[in-house]
Amino acid sequence: MARKKEQEPSIGRRAREGREKLGLSLEYVAHETGYSVDVIKQVEDDKIVPPVALLIQLSRVLKLAMEDMEAEEIKASKQRKKSHQKRVASYAYTPLTKPSDEKHLRAYLVSIDPKTEHKGVEYHHEGEEFIHVLKGGLIIQIGENVSELTKGESIHFNSALRHKLSNPTGETTKLIVVVYVP
Repeated sequence: MARKKEQEPSIGRRAREGREKLGLSLEYVAHETGYSVDVIKQVEDDKIVPPVALLIQLSRVLKLAMEDMEAEEIKASKQRKKSHQKRVASYAYTPLTKPSDEKHLRAYLVSIDPKTEHKGVEYHHEGEEFIHVLKGGLIIQIGENVSELTKGESIHFNSALRHKLSNPTGETTKLIVVVYVP
């Protein structure tokens, strides 16, 4: 009889176990990541899949290996395509670089669905971020500043500032996103 392959713990379960192992409250993790208690709880309960920015923050605060979290996110990205209701937002991303404790740059290919506005979802994480538009268009709000980018345009900013992306066009937007985490 064939054995059933043991399933890896979900991102949410890893986050909850990491938080509990360190004896941290939801409120503390929310404060340290800059995300609300409700968002952290939804991640832990596997109700939402965290975006890259939150994965970076959780791995830092909970002292979890980023490569483990990213491996889980690759699986989650496939689930995101299958179930729109399970999405954090209407975007998907694929890691382009292999994670390593010695490396500080992470690159992603990001796709944002047409006419997508990320209401109430803002990201922030230590370091810097560079975004280049390959296809479509992008509206990015960084703090109070709003910029509109089209194909071929780029932006480089302090990713510790709250930022959010939206696609105002009628086509899927494709981006190269490079994140530097100190």
